Amino acid sequence: MQKLSTETGVKNIPSVFSFFIGMLIIANLWGCGDFMHPVESTPAPTEYTYNYWLLERTYLFEEELEKLEPEGDSVQTLYEVLDDPFTRYVAPSKSEQTSISINTSIVPGSLGMEYVLYANQPYPLRIKRVYPNGPAGRAGIRRWGYIMEVNGKSLLQTETFSYSAAYNTYDSVLNYNKSIELKVAYEDDTLSYKMEKEDVYAPTVFVDTTIDGTIVVTITEFKQTTADKEKGSYGELKAYLDSTRNYSKPRILDLRNNPGGHVTQCVNMADLFIKSGPISTRSWRTFNGDGTPVKKSNTSNAISGDAGEEGKFLALVNGGSASCAEIFTAAIAEGAGIPVAGDTTYGKGIGQTTWNTMAGGLAIITNLEFLTPKGNSYHRIGIIPDYPCQSVDLNCGMKALEKYYGKKFSDSEDDKVSKKAISPSKPSIGGAFIESEEPFLIF
Repeated sequence: MQKLSTETGVKNIPSVFSFFIGMLIIANLWGCGDFMHPVESTPAPTEYTYNYWLLERTYLFEEELEKLEPEGDSVQTLYEVLDDPFTRYVAPSKSEQTSISINTSIVPGSLGMEYVLYANQPYPLRIKRVYPNGPAGRAGIRRWGYIMEVNGKSLLQTETFSYSAAYNTYDSVLNYNKSIELKVAYEDDTLSYKMEKEDVYAPTVFVDTTIDGTIVVTITEFKQTTADKEKGSYGELKAYLDSTRNYSKPRILDLRNNPGGHVTQCVNMADLFIKSGPISTRSWRTFNGDGTPVKKSNTSNAISGDAGEEGKFLALVNGGSASCAEIFTAAIAEGAGIPVAGDTTYGKGIGQTTWNTMAGGLAIITNLEFLTPKGNSYHRIGIIPDYPCQSVDLNCGMKALEKYYGKKFSDSEDDKVSKKAISPSKPSIGGAFIESEEPFLIF
């Protein structure tokens, strides 16, 4: 089925670049002494003037534009005078890595595992998830084993060697060695594994089952390129829903601490649950092909026929659920009637466009606003849950399922033990972006 496109509003970008490049060519030719003997040369735009030009035409909060100086030397200073914390300039030396972080779920130099740190276990580091296509997955490592040793170094907790020291030791070995050997204790056996680290495309959709049989679908981010390199997060979620089309029991959609991602992804993923009607509305500042500023708006509408439309679901969110996670949550709540449990979300209803600059930098400029399917703004407000919880754990979701779907649940074993989750990579870049040359949205 043809899915939604969120490219509206950036289709004019190639012509705009042609317009600006044309300006550069004319300026350079006119500045040449052999070209019609001009009276005086016209200087080509600098990195500063190019970014000034972009901000003048796209920055959402127009009342702040008077702060900008039309001429200067520091591009960073140009951006720093603006109040919006999401509008920023990335220097050429860091732009490629920033783009990779925005666009993909890649984890550089990884074994392809996630961990949980237990303060009250002899071996405090436990394997929570294993990515099937990563080194750990190929080596046959299973979930829920305790890591006893890494490259011969013991992780046994003692009076002088705390659980945090165990993690720091493990992290240090992984940071400074490509070849890794782990000794892992399971209930039935103790096994050793040898692996080589590599760059791993992490999954962004995980499916777990609680001790009483409830399925929890965790969406960590909304990315264009993930373990599903063709369809990204959307492809991961769609594949799961298609494989469980006839499943009739209620499930939890866990969006806690999801920082956001591509709007194309979260809109299409929300459509998997919505039969018809609006999914999200956005408006933005941009410019026409001749460079004149213009304001545009667009509403994405659902297409029926997807596997999630007949299922029973509940969304679990917290204050770390932001941006695209809020687009998704608001869409399935207002468009599909899916109840929301947890705590009020972050409240980021604005988005950014990313531009590759003349010097190879990255201009990230807030120029979008988003509304829910019913036309409500949640910026600086957040999505308020139907079932609020002071402690937003899985038990909150279980109790909400009991209220809305009538099933009695026992406490989740996963939440009985005091623990601290550990991310296998650096924090992802949240926000809402449109990439200037290849039109897609990130939020």
